[in-house]
Amino acid sequence: MEKLIALIETMKPFFEAVSKNPYLRAIRDGFISCIPVVLFSSLFILVACVPEIFGFKWPDNISALLWQAYGYSMGILAVLMVATIGKSLTDNINNTLPKLRQINSVSVMIVAIICFLLLSVESVKGGLSTEFMGTKGLLSAFVVAFIVPNIYKFFVKRNITIKMPDQVPHNISQTFADLIPLAVSILAFWAFNIWFKDASGMVFSAWILEVFKPLFTAADGYTGLAIIYGAMAMFWFVGIHGPSIVEPAVTAIYIANVEANLQLYQAGQHATFALTHGTSYFVATLGGTGATLMFTAMCAFIAKSKQLRAVGKASIVPVTFAVNEPILFGAPIVLNPVLFVPFILTPILNVWLFKFFIDNLGMNGFLYILPWTTPGTIGLILGTGFAKMSFLLAPLLLILDAIVYYPFFKAYDDGLVVKEAANGGEIVEDEIVAAPMTSLKANVVQASQEKDLSVLVLCASGATSSMLAKAISKGAAKEGVHMESIAMAYGQHKENITDFDLIILAPQMASMYDELKHDCDAQHVKSATTSGKEYVNLTRDPEAALNFALRLIQA
Repeated sequence: MEKLIALIETMKPFFEAVSKNPYLRAIRDGFISCIPVVLFSSLFILVACVPEIFGFKWPDNISALLWQAYGYSMGILAVLMVATIGKSLTDNINNTLPKLRQINSVSVMIVAIICFLLLSVESVKGGLSTEFMGTKGLLSAFVVAFIVPNIYKFFVKRNITIKMPDQVPHNISQTFADLIPLAVSILAFWAFNIWFKDASGMVFSAWILEVFKPLFTAADGYTGLAIIYGAMAMFWFVGIHGPSIVEPAVTAIYIANVEANLQLYQAGQHATFALTHGTSYFVATLGGTGATLMFTAMCAFIAKSKQLRAVGKASIVPVTFAVNEPILFGAPIVLNPVLFVPFILTPILNVWLFKFFIDNLGMNGFLYILPWTTPGTIGLILGTGFAKMSFLLAPLLLILDAIVYYPFFKAYDDGLVVKEAANGGEIVEDEIVAAPMTSLKANVVQASQEKDLSVLVLCASGATSSMLAKAISKGAAKEGVHMESIAMAYGQHKENITDFDLIILAPQMASMYDELKHDCDAQHVKSATTSGKEYVNLTRDPEAALNFALRLIQA
């Protein structure tokens, strides 16, 4: 097993290269920007549909109003995502261009929407067809969002533009600078759409959906599900945030399937699609990647070693809400040969069991998208529309996870007990030595007379980073230090770097540190990342977290 782990670790550079792929990151960041819209629309559908489960039906006019809110939010999701993905990719490209020769991201967003509509929308009597403006248009939205920024890059990088006299204000000059790439982009997609419709007899969005339909079908099968969730766990096992790499590649399938399930359910049919956001949040990754909820519970309540018991008690609450970095780095699970098999296998078995319930027991797949921090069993029941079989599946998943993890947990726990006994009963782990507060406070108080200090902590979603941010803030409040600390998802910080004195990157996003450091150095802002174990320990010790931040700021 240790040889296998060593082999997997040699692949870490490849995994990190994949995690840095600008197109996958653009999809991820674009979807993160649209999450509030998705959750907002799902709220209206829950209100519209859930009462019907209990025999109550809204009057037609009320139902129409509820569905209208859904239609003009989720129903135009592709339009929104072509803009947000295009902006994210543009921001990434701008990092490679000179500061005085940057692409106008707002112009890219506007042009991307126009080009997407050219490929997706047809005129119908009395208006426009909206069929491909929602989830059905996501694939063509990706294509447009990838191409338009690169067209802009071609012209901006070569300074091919309409140049205005120096006396012309910058905002007016920028308008003319955008004109050539804007015109080329729109004309190119306009001409392509005319040719494509003439050659194929359909709009591009309909065609690409048909082309990828076999892939959608394969991904929803047992093998596809195993590859998706096995890969997600594999990435995390080497310390790289797996969902941020895998989920962008299947986001279009997730969203298309949940809407297809909802339409089938509304038509009185069986909602048969398994691969959705809900499956990831509340089945495959129950408690977080690796389905670690039951392992954490065993650590907290039945572990004999002091280390696992302490880690389990500290982690059980965040893991219940799917924030499982404390147990991943605290146990640790990451790169731990003893826990490799259950960490990879448990998510696969969970999703296979869910798929079996759908295919053989008539259970509906997920109908609604809920916040990923919803406790797993609650999310499963709500997301499937209170499906009767979900009340059986929820406890079965917990039992299955406990059975798979227990022998490995027991072996690891017993080994730690032996090590602790050899160490005089003390926990065998590295200690963080906090710098003396006296040597730091004098400097920081002097700095605080001029301005308050601000620290930003980044991770993939803003959940794990909030734990360290809160620890820093708590330590600052306790010691009377004028410092505020907040958390964000990586990518949300791009336009706010100068608002902070220090930006800390969570360990699972360490592959992005070179980019973060480049951005921060350009703005004369301090940056840092940490090891997994150090990060977890800092989240538990506000004074050490504060000292960690202060040392970096004063370095």
